[in-house]
Amino acid sequence: MECKLDLTVSCREGRSYARDVYAGKPFRVVSVGQYATDNALHLMLMSVSPGILDGDHYDIRISLEEDARLQLEAQSYQRIYHMNGRATQQMVVTLARGSDFSFIPYPVVPHKNSTFVSKTSVVLHPEASFLVGEIITCGRRLSGEVFEYAHFQNLVEVHNHEGRLLLKDNVMLVPSLMPLSGIGLLEGHTHQGTLVYLAKAGETVEPLIENLHEKLGTEEDIVYGISKTRHPGFVLRVLGGGGEQLYRCFEEAKNLIWETKNSHL
Repeated sequence: MECKLDLTVSCREGRSYARDVYAGKPFRVVSVGQYATDNALHLMLMSVSPGILDGDHYDIRISLEEDARLQLEAQSYQRIYHMNGRATQQMVVTLARGSDFSFIPYPVVPHKNSTFVSKTSVVLHPEASFLVGEIITCGRRLSGEVFEYAHFQNLVEVHNHEGRLLLKDNVMLVPSLMPLSGIGLLEGHTHQGTLVYLAKAGETVEPLIENLHEKLGTEEDIVYGISKTRHPGFVLRVLGGGGEQLYRCFEEAKNLIWETKNSHL
């Protein structure tokens, strides 16, 4: 099934709003920011489908115009069901001057024999910021499915408005070819999370990184690493044993970043 979402966010008198929304089946977009005080648009991306099915193609286009701010949320865990073929996703995010984008979805649960290939392409203005997270579970652990999916891949590429590559992150997990529990991969952990944050040009991210080290250092049963990027920003990678814990860590990181931005408005 072809699943299409097209969203354009604008800013008027300091407040962000959805200028254009097209949500084809199975998508729905619902406002959840009635009590927000940051003048950003808060939307929840919902789906009437139980999950990603064989042959599905998700086409998501998000555009933030000048000074627009968007926090996008997901409805629930994303299940990727048993497949004979594969499912794919293409997400394109365009960020204009002064815009801020954030999307931390719930963890992905790939079922046995599922194949999912995703690509996220971002065009980032130097004076815009981009934050996205992803958490991949081992599968339906309570049903005895641990690393029994066929193939999972998510490629994130961020270019500036002139086409220069700023960041490329490629997560590819193929359990039949990779000893995922072994050294150099997940090393006994069952869940992996990646959070990418690219700040506006000239911003300093060192205090954010130090605060994240303080917060994550108190978490039990996880290991993590933070890599600073050449463009102002960082990539956070976390390994653990529970999706809820990793999601909570990413939400805390998002709130920390967002609060820092709000303090400078």
